Amino acid sequence: MKIWTADCSSSGGRSCNEDTAGYMEIKGNYLAAVADGLGGHGGGKEASGLVVRSFFEKFREQPEITEENLMRLMEEANGEVRKQQTESKKMKTTFVGFLCNGYCWACVHVGDSRLYWFQNGILKFRTLDHSVSQMAALAGEISDRGIRFHADRNRVLRALGGSELVRPDIFISGGQPENSAFLLCTDGFWENVWEEEMAADLVKSETPEDWLSYMLARIGGRINQNCDNLSAVAVFIHT
Repeated sequence: MKIWTADCSSSGGRSCNEDTAGYMEIKGNYLAAVADGLGGHGGGKEASGLVVRSFFEKFREQPEITEENLMRLMEEANGEVRKQQTESKKMKTTFVGFLCNGYCWACVHVGDSRLYWFQNGILKFRTLDHSVSQMAALAGEISDRGIRFHADRNRVLRALGGSELVRPDIFISGGQPENSAFLLCTDGFWENVWEEEMAADLVKSETPEDWLSYMLARIGGRINQNCDNLSAVAVFIHT
């Protein structure tokens, strides 16, 4: 199994970048993560950095891709954020993580940062946001495409640091994801690139750096001063 990765992170139209993105290899396991510190609560950058570091460090201590272990990672990351909260700094963050070894791959997420899985250039799966706009789409009130334009698209229903109870979505798939590409990204990124554009840019990309570059070129022509921070990690897997 061969894995290539690349990442990017930008403040977009904002003065401060509160996103964190990263990837690493730990004992034959490949990990990637993206987190988006929530604005308006204070300490967003600190919160996103805390959960990504915690995710990597705690997995290093117990490198198992199981539902129980992923839940533990999220509970401990949530605890790290809550320990740093104060009356004036109620910091919170979204999170999406990806894990892969020679036997399976998995994702875990809280909030509206997303993971997309493309296989042989075709979109096979994406995480569902924990947001008001995603709930409206699931209820049939708006289309899935309409999430990007919904008045409450920035209202997140779940976040790390929100409460002691952590409710992540966890997905584990057996086997190696042959000829696959994964995209982990914050809402500032996916709101400005359509899924069909992600697929079109993927087809003409030889590396994950190429893929991100094509998509960032699209985003660059669309963002304005109101655009949120935008961050992503791209992962290519061939077996």
